[in-house]
Amino acid sequence: MTNPSGLHARPAAQVVAGLRPYTADVTIEVDGRRADARSITAVLGLGASVGDELTVTAAGPDAEKALDAVLAIVTMGSDA
Repeated sequence: MTNPSGLHARPAAQVVAGLRPYTADVTIEVDGRRADARSITAVLGLGASVGDELTVTAAGPDAEKALDAVLAIVTMGSDA
């Protein structure tokens, strides 16, 4: 997680909104906790902060595009 805001209100809303166009099941995991990336409540419940290691998985017809959309948000601000 390199987004300076962590995975709090604004980035979580961006993740959920970014997935709308795609047909894929997307899960975010941090410290053994999993969340449906389409649920803002679930994503906020992860409490991910800068420096946390996230595992993002996607399955379905648009899995690759959905994964790219999530990764673009959670790595925002990264020099990598």
